[in-house]
Formats: sequence, structure tokens, C-alpha cells
Amino acid sequence: MAQAAAKRGKARETSADKELLLKAYRDMLLIRRFEEKAGQLYGMGLIGGFCHLYIGQEAVVVGMQLAISQGDQVITSYRDHGHMLATGMEARGVMAELTGRATGYSHGKGGSMHMFSKARNFFGGHGIVGAQVSLGNGLAFSNWYRGNDRVCLTYFGEGASNQGQVFESLNLAALLKLPTVFVIENNKYGMGTSVERASASKDLSKNGAPWGITGVQVDGMDVLAVKAAAEVAVAACRAGKGPYLLEVKTYRYRGHSMSDPARYRTREEVQMMRTQHDCIEGARHKLEAMGVDEAAIKAIDDEVKAIVQEAADFAQSSPEPDPAELYTDVLVGG
Repeated sequence: MAQAAAKRGKARETSADKELLLKAYRDMLLIRRFEEKAGQLYGMGLIGGFCHLYIGQEAVVVGMQLAISQGDQVITSYRDHGHMLATGMEARGVMAELTGRATGYSHGKGGSMHMFSKARNFFGGHGIVGAQVSLGNGLAFSNWYRGNDRVCLTYFGEGASNQGQVFESLNLAALLKLPTVFVIENNKYGMGTSVERASASKDLSKNGAPWGITGVQVDGMDVLAVKAAAEVAVAACRAGKGPYLLEVKTYRYRGHSMSDPARYRTREEVQMMRTQHDCIEGARHKLEAMGVDEAAIKAIDDEVKAIVQEAADFAQSSPEPDPAELYTDVLVGG
């Protein structure tokens, strides 16, 4: 009987792992296909301004999101479309905002870098390098002040990791034991400069060490590894142990933004990451090893493709903002 019970327990555990990975695969694929479509619309002139794609980094935000609970907050930089989709913001609303339409999350006034969703506890999207880290401290401070057990995930890149306000934020977070998980998305290149040339610190997970902040390096191309590390970090913050820092080592396949030809790295390097370390392909191989058949994976692919196409159609058919929107959401000092 004990052996039978153990087998049933193992079967349930395997089934749960499979469902979790299927969800992660679907969420990562949605981000990938959405970003590919956004790149196409940008090339057609339907998206203006800056546009920073998240292609290659999908496992980071999906893995982190699997470790948090309802009410926890997320704030990030300008490479933010993936974070929006992972928090549950609708693809059609995000795409409408990218194309500057009235039906977008910021009514067409924020564009790629500045949209928010209070309902999903997503607080941006910020264009100033490293500025969101201080704002993330503010969100965490509100949790600390209210005495709830919510946690804020504060994302920034390795390029922003040497900004002055980042170190100030690490100090304050440690001083007050704020419930913040600092997530460094180290994709190796800040705009166009390799992290090896820009940072004297060769292990960014130790950047919080002077303030006693625990730091861990994570394989950001493995969604389950990200989830596991995130669960430890989030639990520590909820327990009142103060901030936690994760250096999630990832890679972006496209340029820094749509205007970047990415000539500072070789095609061979990008191809090696795509063929040997891609997070979506890695998840698919694991699903196949778990017994998920090709039909189930194709069904997910078809669902995602339909969602993204509907989002693009919705965005292009939506009206542009009324000129009166120029006078809304504006703070005027008296």
C-alpha cells in the first residue's frame, strides 16, 4: 500500500510539473510571438518612437512571475512588453498602446516605454536608465509601512547596475529591510557595450554584498531555474528578512532597440545562443520528455498565433486618441 501511495504521489507531482511547464511554455511563446509581431509593425511604420524587444529573455519574467502571488508588484525598465504580458495584461491593449491608439493601456500616450496597469500591479515601464529601482523601493516601502506581506519585483539590466541611484536604493532597502527582490536581467550588452568592458564587478550578484543583501546567480535561459531561485528570494522577503538580489544571466537576440544593428557581437555568438540555449526550445524538449505530444504543443502554438494576430488587428483598427486627451492625466501645480 505504501508503494502504491508513493506511486500515486509521484504521478500527481509529475502531472503538476507538466502543467506548470506547459503554462510557462505558453507564456514564453506568447511573449516571443508578440515581440516578433511588434517588430514587424515597427518596420511598417505603425509603431513610432523607441521600441526595445524582449526576444530571448522570456524565461526571466515568466519564471519570476510563477513565484509571486496576487497583490505583489512589478516594476521594470523600457524593455517591458514581456513583463506586461506575463503579469496578465491583454495583448490587444499592449499592442494598441504600442501603435498609439486610444484603446491602449495608457490611451495611446505612453507608447512602448510608459504603460501601466493598476489592476495587474504593473507599475511601468520607465525610460530613464535605473530610475525604476528607486521607484521599486517606494512600492516596497509602502508594503513595509502597511505591514502587509506583499513583495515588489524590481527589474533592471546589467547596464543600469552601476547607476548611482541603484546603489542608493540597495542601501535604503537593506537599512529598512524592504521586501524587494532586485532582479538584474544580465543580457551581456548595455545598449552596445559588453558588460565585461563596462563593469569592474564580474559577479553582479555580489553588488548588494556591502549592505548585506543576499545575492544569487541564476540561469536565465531556464524558466524552471528562474522560478526556483525566485521562490527562495520571495519567501525571504515575505519573512521580513529584507531585500534579495538575483542576477539572472540571459541574452537578447535582437539589438538594444529597433535602431541598433548590433554590430558589436558576432552572428556566430547569437546563433550559438539560439541553437544551444533558447529558453522556449529548452522547455519544449522537456515537455516532449515528459510525454507531451506534438499535437498539444501545436495547439498552444496556434492559440498564441491567434492571440497575437487578433491583437495586431485590434490595434490597427482602433481609433487614435482624441485631441482632448492632451489635457488628461496631467498634473498641474496651483
